Amino acid sequence: MLRAHRWRTAIAALLLAAFASAAEAAPCRSESFEGMRYWVCSFDLTETDLRIFWRNDKRKPYRTFSALADDLADRGLELVFAMNGGMYGVELRPIGLLIEDGQELRRANMAEPPADVSPVPNFYKKPNGVFYIGDARAGVMEMGRFQQAAPAARFATQSGPLLVIDGALHPAFIEGSTDTRLRNGVGVSSSTTVHFAISQGRVNFYDFARFFRQRLGCDNALYLDGGSAPGLYSPQLQRNDRPGHGGYGPIIGAVRQLP
Repeated sequence: MLRAHRWRTAIAALLLAAFASAAEAAPCRSESFEGMRYWVCSFDLTETDLRIFWRNDKRKPYRTFSALADDLADRGLELVFAMNGGMYGVELRPIGLLIEDGQELRRANMAEPPADVSPVPNFYKKPNGVFYIGDARAGVMEMGRFQQAAPAARFATQSGPLLVIDGALHPAFIEGSTDTRLRNGVGVSSSTTVHFAISQGRVNFYDFARFFRQRLGCDNALYLDGGSAPGLYSPQLQRNDRPGHGGYGPIIGAVRQLP
C-alpha cells in the first residue's frame, strides 16, 4: 500500500513537471472576452529573457521577425516570441524613447499633438507611456512619471496611448466607439509578469483596454499599434507575421540559449 502511494506520488510529480515545462515552452494562448478573441502571450521575467531590438550590428533596422531570428541564431540564441514594439516613422526610426541593452538610442518624445493634423495620431493621445524591462522586472508607466522616477531600465520603448493607467481606462476612450481595428498592446499584472495581446478581429480602444484590466489583471497597459501594423512571431502558433508597412521598427522579443 505504501509502495503504491509512493508510485502515485512519483507519477503526479512527473506530470506536474511536464505541465510546467509545457507552460514554459508554450506561453501563448487564445482568450475570449466580451465577444472578441485575442492571442495572449504571457511571461514570467524570473524565467524569461525578454528584450527590445531595433537595429543589427550594421545599424540597420531588422525590419522582419525572420531577420531578427536569423541574427540571434548566429549568436547562439533562439527567438521564441516577438511582437512589434512601438510606433515608428521614416526609416523605421522609433517616434519616442528607445533604450536597448542600456543605451538610449532615441530620446523621449514629449511633444504635443500636431496642430494641423486631425484626428490626433494615437501616439500623441496623452497620456502616452513607456514599457520598460529591468533586472527580471518590468513596468508600464506614463512618460513624464518615467522620466521623474527613472527606474532601472535596460530596455524601454515609448508608445501611446496608455490603455490602463493605475487601474483606470484612458480618459479619451469611448464605450461603444465605432473606431475599430486590429490592435495589440502590452500590460503588466505584477513587476515580473508581462502580458502581450493582439486582437483576432477589429476592436475599439475601450474594449481593448477593458480586456487588459478585467481579464489579464493589468493595472497598467500600453497600446503598441493598430490596423495593419501589429505582428506576432510565435513558433508555437506557427505565426511569423510580415510587417504591414514595409518593416517593423522596435521589436519586443523573448530569447533563450540554443541547445
